[in-house]
Amino acid sequence: MNFTASTIRFSLFSRLTRPFSTNTPFLSLAPGSAASRTMSHSTEKATLAAGCFWGVEHLFRKNFGNGKGVLDAKVGYCGGSTASPSYRAVCSGDTGHAEAVELTFDPSTVTYRSLLEFFYRMHDPTTANRQGPDVGTQYRSAIFTHGEEQEKIARDVTEKVSKQWYKQPISTVIIPAAQWWDAEEYHQLYLDKNPGGYECPAHFVRNFPPLSD
Repeated sequence: MNFTASTIRFSLFSRLTRPFSTNTPFLSLAPGSAASRTMSHSTEKATLAAGCFWGVEHLFRKNFGNGKGVLDAKVGYCGGSTASPSYRAVCSGDTGHAEAVELTFDPSTVTYRSLLEFFYRMHDPTTANRQGPDVGTQYRSAIFTHGEEQEKIARDVTEKVSKQWYKQPISTVIIPAAQWWDAEEYHQLYLDKNPGGYECPAHFVRNFPPLSD
């Protein structure tokens, strides 16, 4: 897909100026709910960057929420050098952060490997620092690992995806998770609150065959 400079500028402008609502009902983890009780036991985190975090969060909740393993998902900033970055600062590309999603999941219901395979289905990992019309290091593809086991799985899945699905080099960076910063509240569950909000055209679930060993 080709995108003109004017398309890219419009995409950034629309994201920075998009009105948002705070009165649309949406699901949350209420104290005492089954989900919140589960979170207090054996859970793990997965931190992923795949372009505009609105769509990434939305697709993971849609496919793994409601009892399918993901107990919570929040958007934020990871991989940069500036403390407490704002959305506008991150969008400038000067802070070094990526727009990212932090998933809290139950490994007895969904595996880390399954989440990573979905991660590679729902965005384009072959375009460095770009997803669709969104261009910049903040839109890079990255897996921020929590521990050696996650790193091992991430490298294995990435190698197989490169050879079996995309058949070309993958731009995704695999590095240990650094400081996480929550994005501003209006970014959380953005597409649930704003059904007509901006969605990156590169965010859709690709129909690949299962990975072979």
